[in-house]
Amino acid sequence: MSSGQRCIMHLDLDAFFAAVEQRDKPSLRGKPVVVGGTGGRGVVATASYEARTYGARSAMPTVEARRRCPSGTAFLSPRFEAYRASSLVVMEILRTRSPLVEQVSVDEAYVDLSIATDPPGWAEGRLESWTRELVEEIRAATGGLTASVGVATSKMMAKLASEMDKPGGRTILRPGTELEILHPMSVRAIAGVGPATAARLRTFGIESVGDLAKVSQADLVAIFGTSHGAGLHALAMAQDEREVVAEREAKSISVEETFETDITDPHFLQTELLRMSAKVAARLGSAELFARTITVKARHHDFSTQTRASSLPFATGDDAVILREGRRLLAGLDVTGGLRLLGLGVSGLTGHAQEELEFEGRGTAYPQDVLDLPDVRGVIETAEEPQGAEVAGELATRVRSGWRTGQDVRHADHGAGWVWGSGLGRVTVRFEGPRTSPGPIRTFPVDDPRLASTTVPDWRETPSAAC
Repeated sequence: MSSGQRCIMHLDLDAFFAAVEQRDKPSLRGKPVVVGGTGGRGVVATASYEARTYGARSAMPTVEARRRCPSGTAFLSPRFEAYRASSLVVMEILRTRSPLVEQVSVDEAYVDLSIATDPPGWAEGRLESWTRELVEEIRAATGGLTASVGVATSKMMAKLASEMDKPGGRTILRPGTELEILHPMSVRAIAGVGPATAARLRTFGIESVGDLAKVSQADLVAIFGTSHGAGLHALAMAQDEREVVAEREAKSISVEETFETDITDPHFLQTELLRMSAKVAARLGSAELFARTITVKARHHDFSTQTRASSLPFATGDDAVILREGRRLLAGLDVTGGLRLLGLGVSGLTGHAQEELEFEGRGTAYPQDVLDLPDVRGVIETAEEPQGAEVAGELATRVRSGWRTGQDVRHADHGAGWVWGSGLGRVTVRFEGPRTSPGPIRTFPVDDPRLASTTVPDWRETPSAAC
């Protein structure tokens, strides 16, 4: 099927993490909400549209977002289980519409509408009603979450279309309009053009995609190499033949953590690698994969970043092997100046394992208090998670003693709610849920035996009374 006949949709859930928080916490609806690391080195994962009006953005340091946003802005730690639950609902809806759904992340996906269950085609008005019904179905099934969609003849143009009318927009770029839409855009609109490539293009007077389209393929190949140069030339002409792929092949699995303070203690870093290796191995096991290459990433106090990698002569899913190689790689780095970030990852993935001969560390048992520690995702850290513990037991005990802002809890007397804030030996809880009115606020000692963390609330359940 030619690109002119293809019909591809890109769907992006609007301000997803923040939208889920506003749905589940009625007192936050219509107010600025920032989700991410809430500590001094935290990074914004998602900002609600109310917070964006003050300049808060994804990947911005949380301290900068606090400076920009007004008092009363909610700064919440992520609740990944809640986000996954809503994401599953949306992706299942998409799969009822088409057998070809490529989930790109927890909040976005491509859908091939050319082979949809009821193909909408390009007829005037048909796509408009089809996409309207889809986003209304998603809103109803997720308790009010909104999505922006774009439809075009290629994945690149569909993604650009979905970004044109956020939030809740439905943009359709019909065949033949691609260059008219694309060429006035900044060259950064092209997939794969980052700051470095854009800066280099600027030295040649290339600012827009239209400028890029005027450069011959031969010249772009001479500047950027065969693959990158040819790719830039094709995309500048809106030529993107990438197919929607239902199953995306994982290329790597990794875990990172950004620390509240620069860490120089090698014992603490060893403990972090112990925990990370267990997490990486668990993810390999869940995906039924094995890895040959182990990588350690270290960001120093001055923001310089080093990576060290080692390829094994065999593929493994053994956490002890991953830990051993990670520790060896870390030992080759100078950490005396302090690390602000540590990461451990694996790549060279395969579905087949190979035995390592005569490895004495096989079968190493890790303390359960380490294996129980919360998962770490990218650079989003927990504010109350203290740093500096030298042994796994101390670290686990201290982590469990804290309450995370936004965390779901239940009190024996007052019912379900969420942590509004904590400190000075007290924790403040707001008792409300997805289908209640804004609820009352009450404060308790942090060790109140009647207060416990709980599972994420189900937005489909009938609310229980909160008092």
